[in-house]
Amino acid sequence: MNPLHLLSVAPMLDWTDRFERYFLRLISRRVLLYTEMITTAALLHADADYLLEFDDAEHPLALQLGGSDAHELALCSRLGQDRGYDEINLNLGCPSNRVQNGQFGACLMLQPQRVAECTAAMVHAVEIPVSVKIRIGVDEHDRYEELHRFVQMIAASGVERFIVHARKAWLSGLSPKQNREIPPLKYETVFQLKQDFPHLDISLNGGVGSLEQSQTLLHRVDGVMIGREAYHNPWMLSRADELIYGEAPQHKSRHQVLEEFLPFVERQLSRGIRLHHITRHIIGLFHGCTGARAWRRYLSEQAHKPQAGIEVIRRAAEAVADTDAG
Repeated sequence: MNPLHLLSVAPMLDWTDRFERYFLRLISRRVLLYTEMITTAALLHADADYLLEFDDAEHPLALQLGGSDAHELALCSRLGQDRGYDEINLNLGCPSNRVQNGQFGACLMLQPQRVAECTAAMVHAVEIPVSVKIRIGVDEHDRYEELHRFVQMIAASGVERFIVHARKAWLSGLSPKQNREIPPLKYETVFQLKQDFPHLDISLNGGVGSLEQSQTLLHRVDGVMIGREAYHNPWMLSRADELIYGEAPQHKSRHQVLEEFLPFVERQLSRGIRLHHITRHIIGLFHGCTGARAWRRYLSEQAHKPQAGIEVIRRAAEAVADTDAG
């Protein structure tokens, strides 16, 4: 079991950008963070420097790639390693139409030989770990034997870490949003994979809503990946270093985290970034606190204004009483 992988925040399109990741890193020093999925086409034909940019404070940090061409994935993996990422991850779980049209994401699980060629090229191209994020099945291809065979093939290509979303992907008939709830999660399938492949690093993803649940799951798998809950209620991660990694408790309040965040926000504003591109990620900081609604409303109404600066964040925070850490 690699302690780096004990707890991670899922790659989420339009959500886990560099602003969100920097913010989360102020709440937890140890949780593994992921970029949004970045396609090989974007990296090879657009502004790779901009797309791969991150702050050194974000480590440990993994780059998630989307693609289906072995040569291009190898090139982009090397780009990620050269930029300083700690891990390269291949997206084999997204069911969206846009991803299907690009012939990557979950639909690739129906082409295991092609995936194995891609992952072999990626592993050969870099010295850092290469992982894959998969589903437990796709459409009617949801027999455990098929999943077992798929994992076996990809592991043979050199991949040692599998992040398994415990819900199968539907490529038609359901929207990606619906597919986040339907069909039901099957954690036992992920547990069976770990039992059958004890030498592999198996992380479970899907429906995890608390650190306590994560602790329980870590008795059965090597890692837990949290998605939407960590975005909408980021303060849930404030005890992750203590409960998951066994470190001394941190004694920071939400307001202290905000104060630590402001210098970063000022640097981004000086580069021409609009405030609302940043504050949309911190809306959930005071989730469950008295005054949280006023905090959200003020940010929503003021942060989009052309000259909005950090004073908007400070004024919004005045609506919420200071609290002790946790």
